[in-house]
Amino acid sequence: MVVRATGRTWNIQRRTGFGWARGAIVVGFRWLTRRWLRHYHRPRRLPARLSLARAGAAFLVLAAFACAGQHAIAQPFRLPTANRFLFDQGAEDKFFAATPGKTWTTGCFGCVRSDGWQMHEGLDIRSVQRDKHGEPTDPVMATADGTVAYVNTRPSLSNYGNYVVLRHVIEGVEVYSLYAHLHSVRAELKAGEAVRTGEVIGVMGRTANTRQGIAKDRAHVHFELNLFLNERFDAWHRKTFPGQRNDHGAWNGQNLAGVDPRTIFLAERNQGAGFSFLNFLRGQTDLCRVLVRQTDFPWLRRYPALIRRNPVAEREGVAGYELAFNFNGVPFAATPRAASEIRGRARFQLLSVNEAEYRRNPCRKLVRSRGGRWELAGNGLRLLDLLTY
Repeated sequence: MVVRATGRTWNIQRRTGFGWARGAIVVGFRWLTRRWLRHYHRPRRLPARLSLARAGAAFLVLAAFACAGQHAIAQPFRLPTANRFLFDQGAEDKFFAATPGKTWTTGCFGCVRSDGWQMHEGLDIRSVQRDKHGEPTDPVMATADGTVAYVNTRPSLSNYGNYVVLRHVIEGVEVYSLYAHLHSVRAELKAGEAVRTGEVIGVMGRTANTRQGIAKDRAHVHFELNLFLNERFDAWHRKTFPGQRNDHGAWNGQNLAGVDPRTIFLAERNQGAGFSFLNFLRGQTDLCRVLVRQTDFPWLRRYPALIRRNPVAEREGVAGYELAFNFNGVPFAATPRAASEIRGRARFQLLSVNEAEYRRNPCRKLVRSRGGRWELAGNGLRLLDLLTY
């Protein structure tokens, strides 16, 4: 970081050897010391003390600004409620709302339900504030700066109940946060409105359209961090599921591919300024790799940061893409392939399967083994069809 002060340009990192935030504090302290020394020998003590007070106040503002800036850089996402038990070892049951009769792990992200065969694509975060009737009153807050993408206030239309989707851009990557089962959404909140980190967007509740509902003691916010699959989802849904309703257009949960928020929050806390959301995405464990014989589809235009270079394709031209998927079907890497690198004529070709990852996380059923050979399962084929529609 470069700052200007009294006509001089200071490169804080070079001059102090610290990161910019701590370096700013060091530079501020040096400036305060020089100012104190100048005034210390003045014969008129009172103005000197006043000047010193002003200098001290300025330094405190500088330090607060530097620390706040470092926090913002280190943590692109923040928890959406006041519940902080995620960071207390052994207190997970105070953070995660478990399914009835099960342990807290069923409120986590991943293959955590039905003995590992049912996917839960978010975190169920417990209430820590209730009214005299035992209903939750926790404010639900935006996890990062962004804009409102979608608001649903008709709980009977979704198992999410009342829910809000926010769009964020982190390190050039579009990511969508989702907040579900809300008791209420802030009245004036509308699509296109800008929101700031920590801004209240609603109140925690237990709305849903499921038959069993959500019991009062399990009241929670269901929180997701997602990548967006295809803006043509509504047309794809009509083609794929004729006669089935889709009340939410592109903001149907099937069009959002989630990553684990818990892992992100813990990585932010542990790595500080070293955390990178883009590197987090790029570092996903692959479940499978698939060759797509198509050179232009929405995902490529939306997530260019996830496209890897291939000198052969750059030289000979692109005939398709090799996509790497994690166990939840998030395509976290796309490598262009030249015609000389492609075998066969099928639209989708399963290139490899990480069997150890499949054993750990089988619940999305994207691939299957038949007669000792791996193949794309129905869910995997539908995902690819949606992604490239």
